[in-house]
Amino acid sequence: MSRAFNFCAGPAALPESVLKQAQEELLDYQGLGLSLMEMSHRAPEVVAVAEQAEADLRELMAIPSNYKVLFLQGGASSQFAMIPMNLLGDKKTADYVNTGQWSKKAIKEAGRYCDVNVVATDEANNFAAVPAFDTWSLNKDAAYLHYTPNETIGGVEFDFIPDVNVPLVADMSSTILSRPVDVSKFGLIYAGAQKNIGPAGITVVIVREDLIGNALPATPAMFDYKVHADNASMYNTPPTYGWYLAGLVFKWLIAQGGLEAMEAHNRAKQEKLYQYIDASDFYANPVAINNRSWMNVPFTLADAALDKAFLQKAENARLLNLKGHRSVGGMRASIYNAVPMEAVDALISFMKDFEKEQG
Repeated sequence: MSRAFNFCAGPAALPESVLKQAQEELLDYQGLGLSLMEMSHRAPEVVAVAEQAEADLRELMAIPSNYKVLFLQGGASSQFAMIPMNLLGDKKTADYVNTGQWSKKAIKEAGRYCDVNVVATDEANNFAAVPAFDTWSLNKDAAYLHYTPNETIGGVEFDFIPDVNVPLVADMSSTILSRPVDVSKFGLIYAGAQKNIGPAGITVVIVREDLIGNALPATPAMFDYKVHADNASMYNTPPTYGWYLAGLVFKWLIAQGGLEAMEAHNRAKQEKLYQYIDASDFYANPVAINNRSWMNVPFTLADAALDKAFLQKAENARLLNLKGHRSVGGMRASIYNAVPMEAVDALISFMKDFEKEQG
């Protein structure tokens, strides 16, 4: 069977070798006569999978020992509420940067629990860039500062890590594991799995230990980081199969050479695609050059009336999920870790042919 090239923003492409190993182990895990997804989460084999996955993630990201790694449910969207519930403490305000649709959702949810100070936004320019740091209106009394390093929908990416005097919180759903990052600069990092970690269903939270244990009094147990930390992320039955697949992805990343190798791989892919777009009069990218996403590349055609034909022909060519998000339109190629250079080459070749046909 010939597999298509998948440019979906999430759930996204997974490494083919990971899928094959999961297929081989699906019915009979380690000779036990049943699938891992059929086992109790308390079974030693499942506990071993969970512990190894955490150890491998710690190795990949060089996570300091004073950080807890949690594997939770509810998607990154649940974190929009869990973060203020756990990090506000006795403070009444939190700082947020608004750089797109996911930032806006986080801001709206946080507004249920505190006064949100939007320190900066480029919404007036349709989120074409990240506001310069020296223009931010920071609040020295904020409990934390939240930002989205990469906006999956708009393809807008920070080219710096904010240097602030409060805990820094980052939604890394679409950038985690794409390159090295200094975890010690953050109070909390969270990421939905369905981009670079594994299938949808698990959310990774990396949180500094001193930020745990001060949840708001009305916080449900399932929303309290301390409850999950004290129970090794198994306070309730976790999504064990998703955890297993995430562990396989971590091993795959290590085998590729770690995050330094992934950085080189991802840099080369995005540079090649943007270079072609910039050299064409037929395609365009709306984002400021220094804020272009490595992972999510939106682009428009010279005539939007051709969008439908472009997508249909792309699908016929086995180039899938290129339609832009409904809120922005156009096209979007998501080129996460598991998307090979061959996919980018095939997309560029198709784009050239389509442009000639319409020329």
